[in-house]
Amino acid sequence: MPSIDIRPAAANEIPTCAEIWRESINDYRSRLNQPLIPAELGRIIRLQHHLVATDPGRFVVAVADDRIVGFAAAVKREHLWFLSMCFVRPADQRHGVGRRMVEAILPAADSGATLATATDSVQPISNGLYSRFGIMPRLPLLSITGYLTNPETLPDLPPGVVAVPFETIAAGPPGDAGQRELAATVGALDRELLGVEHPQDHRFLRLEGRHGYLYRDAIGVSQGYGYAWETGRMGPVAVRADALMGPILGHLLRAVPARGAQAIWVPGAAGSAIATLLRAGFQFEDFPVLLSWDRPFADFERYLPISPGLL
Repeated sequence: MPSIDIRPAAANEIPTCAEIWRESINDYRSRLNQPLIPAELGRIIRLQHHLVATDPGRFVVAVADDRIVGFAAAVKREHLWFLSMCFVRPADQRHGVGRRMVEAILPAADSGATLATATDSVQPISNGLYSRFGIMPRLPLLSITGYLTNPETLPDLPPGVVAVPFETIAAGPPGDAGQRELAATVGALDRELLGVEHPQDHRFLRLEGRHGYLYRDAIGVSQGYGYAWETGRMGPVAVRADALMGPILGHLLRAVPARGAQAIWVPGAAGSAIATLLRAGFQFEDFPVLLSWDRPFADFERYLPISPGLL
């Protein structure tokens, strides 16, 4: 293979990176007789633009003979370094390109950063590569999808707990008291459950059109939040008490009707979320993803992430 140049990605190279993402995933899905990812890549392109915008130095491409053969992207949220994506064109794999890209964006060994990622369980080579850096598989991340066929099974919010739309709290211009209150409240929940705050990702979700709700108890204390979208995507969801997970999922499913099937990523530790969704008519889809890390950092019983690419 010709020499490889690893350099930061330019914004106009994002569509190429999205195509590499699709080509790489479809390569192994076709060998497993799994449905292929369609050519509509708007959602992944928007996510990759977000990654470039928040962490430009951590989104790199691998170039050989003026041709992009792979890309890798990570985000740094306080002490948490999360590898969002690392893909190499199938014809250019097995030459150490992925390893070199990861090494180029890893934090310094003495930085004290927590390292994490999420990868398909059917990619043993990738999982082995990340494990060499200490990022070892710890927990399944399950794709749960379907339709709400048994709405009567959904638990209601407990007496005294009310759902307040984010738009109601932060109705004013950026920087006003409502905006600051919402950011501080959501940030405190994230710090408690995810270990870090990530306001830039919440801004991205709202720009994408996801509807957020804050759940307050009878004395006004926030006990959780959750997002849902008319496209059917749900999450992230964060709850202070595990007993609230089912009722909050029930509220989100009712409050934001989807135009088609609904989907949410649920860690294997979140048993109450899994049970609630399966009883309501949803089902497991595809192979699990593996949440991997070098040290514990989050409570995945009470926190459901955005996606495998963004916690």
